[in-house]
Amino acid sequence: MKIEYDPAHDLLNIEFLSGEAISESVELDGIVIDYSKGGGIVAIEILDASKRTTKNPLDLIDLSIVKEKAAA
Repeated sequence: MKIEYDPAHDLLNIEFLSGEAISESVELDGIVIDYSKGGGIVAIEILDASKRTTKNPLDLIDLSIVKEKAAA
């Protein structure tokens, strides 16, 4: 997963599937979801991010990673 903020264009992008081709994009109220051919979410882009969150959206990142072992 990669999170990028472009202050020049005020875009916040969260990429889930790096290198995956985008087959379809759906925009709903300034949120763009990019899908792969198989229906997986490639990325989510937030337009006008600083108007929807804070002046610097990356300041909001509070990352927690929870890994569970698969049941045997």
